[in-house]
Amino acid sequence: MASTPISVVVPKQHRSRVTRERLLRAAIQCLAELGWAGTTMGIIADRAGVSRGASQHHFHTRDELVTAAIEYGTRARLEEIRREASIGAIPRRSRSEAVLDLLVRSSENSLFMAALQLWVAGASDERLRAQLIPLESRVGREVHRLTAELLGVDENQPGVHESIEATLDLVRGLMLANLLRPHPMRSQRVLRQWALMLDAAVAPNARVSMRRTPKKAKTHVRNQGT
Repeated sequence: MASTPISVVVPKQHRSRVTRERLLRAAIQCLAELGWAGTTMGIIADRAGVSRGASQHHFHTRDELVTAAIEYGTRARLEEIRREASIGAIPRRSRSEAVLDLLVRSSENSLFMAALQLWVAGASDERLRAQLIPLESRVGREVHRLTAELLGVDENQPGVHESIEATLDLVRGLMLANLLRPHPMRSQRVLRQWALMLDAAVAPNARVSMRRTPKKAKTHVRNQGT
């Protein structure tokens, strides 16, 4: 008797999660293809293949749905980057260039376009902007943290934090520049040059100090025993 409610509740929870994810993915697609003005709750629900009542059950407003969609999409993409990096996509040699390539490729999708549409709309919509600011802070911290992890740098070193911020701004700027007038060769030249500058900015201090830390710690322990 006790097992009966479980067999009923679990499928319902699963269906609810699936419906929510379908709405989030549909919102990203609609924003990227139709823009902010063309993205309505009804259109998102139709694209997701769910009823409007079901969409209202999960998200009460369009603002709530689209901001949740951007956060959902960003977290999913960051996990994909981590998986790709874990199977050898980040070589030790030319590490900065490999990380830049990975960041750029991760932005070449509908998520970037959807986020761009949302950011532009938020510039003139105070209510939407109020939801976007904390979202940007959360997402920005996660992207920044992952970039530092991929580069293998120590942010306690002077200039490293700012170098990562500049790197992320550069990637976003290149993506914007390529929207209307794609120029792959120019982008590659810019990224190669920035990789050299990034290496010069972080390698002498951040990476060297991180490699030496275990050796110093070991020497310190040995001195205590003498």
